Amino acid sequence: MGSTKADVEVSYDISNEFFRLWLDERMNYTSAVYENWDQSLEAAQLNKLRILSDFAKVTPEKRVLDIGCGWGACVEYLATTRGVKDAVGITLSSAMAEEVNARKIPGVNCIAGDFRSWKFDQKFDAIMSICMMDHLCSPEEARAGKAVDIYRDFFKKCHEITNPGAQIGLQTILRNRTPRRGKDLEDIFWVTKEIFPGGLNPRMEEIIIAVNPYFEVMQVHSRREHYQKTTGEWLRRLNLNEKTICAKWGEKLFLDYRRYLETCVMAFDKHYSSLAQYELRRVD
Repeated sequence: MGSTKADVEVSYDISNEFFRLWLDERMNYTSAVYENWDQSLEAAQLNKLRILSDFAKVTPEKRVLDIGCGWGACVEYLATTRGVKDAVGITLSSAMAEEVNARKIPGVNCIAGDFRSWKFDQKFDAIMSICMMDHLCSPEEARAGKAVDIYRDFFKKCHEITNPGAQIGLQTILRNRTPRRGKDLEDIFWVTKEIFPGGLNPRMEEIIIAVNPYFEVMQVHSRREHYQKTTGEWLRRLNLNEKTICAKWGEKLFLDYRRYLETCVMAFDKHYSSLAQYELRRVD
């Protein structure tokens, strides 16, 4: 169901050093939020983490879970900027989990495991989940009409592992409309198959339906242009490191990731893809 561990390793376990060349200094691999279009990627990524932490009502005394924690940008922010004493990250990627735990961030523990089946020993007061939900439902499952049920199971699990009053700061990539023919369709299909196998971006209406009866939608913000700007900056940084990437990992990897990022910029520009941030409150 959705992305397997092997699928996630294709997407994220190439090399931490490779991704470090073109992501921001904290290695956020999700959309930033720009206060203005001249702002640096690093500052815009901090904006994103602040907004979602506010949505989750994060305070120092709360126990916080980051679902799909990546290389730990969010849990590090929670510990070092928001003063959280107990932050847990979970990711399917062993390489990512090793990276997070190797940094020995005070109060942070990272689990290499599947959120859907993991047994947590304590409940949480707040949840963060940033662009992880595209790994929950495969294209085949969506075509079979299973998407909403799969997303609802995610929110059911979030409800089961949280205390009353808990909130979620959620961010999801969205699929808006599908090109019917031509290179746009070919490139988007290629990205789905080669860069992120096993996954599919949800539609906004699927998320809005699926939160019930477990969480209440307090607010939603659309950030399509922000993800176009973010992926454009990643592409610029990737191109600056072409020689290094080709020398260490081969020309094919560079060309594949250039095509992937060019496709992202195009997809956000043409409204094939978008991004949303949600403040969700637990129904008690």
